[in-house]
Amino acid sequence: MNPSPLPVPAEESLDTATLDREAADRAFAHYFPPTHDKPSKRRKGRLFTISTGIDPEALLANASEDMLSISAIAAKLADDVEGSNRSVALALSRIADGAQLMVERALDHLEELIAARQEAIT
Repeated sequence: MNPSPLPVPAEESLDTATLDREAADRAFAHYFPPTHDKPSKRRKGRLFTISTGIDPEALLANASEDMLSISAIAAKLADDVEGSNRSVALALSRIADGAQLMVERALDHLEELIAARQEAIT
């Protein structure tokens, strides 16, 4: 019995750069599947729409800023009211804070995936 492992021929050795790139591509495809740019069905009464082609990072960044604004407005309102209305305003502020934290975490995760993909490409 030979205690040392058999040498692996050079052509069979694993190329780590290729494996890293393939893993990053699989992760990116899993978390950000390709969209089928079908025109969205127009709903009657819809006032706002989001243009197609806007990248997820921009959408998450804007959602985060909106959550911060909602929280600030609700907190300011809570300062101006009393009783159960104050409790409602504070609850809205806390809900917005929680949603903003989730959006920020999703944005951080997206940035990590993009960085990993860029690193795998280079």
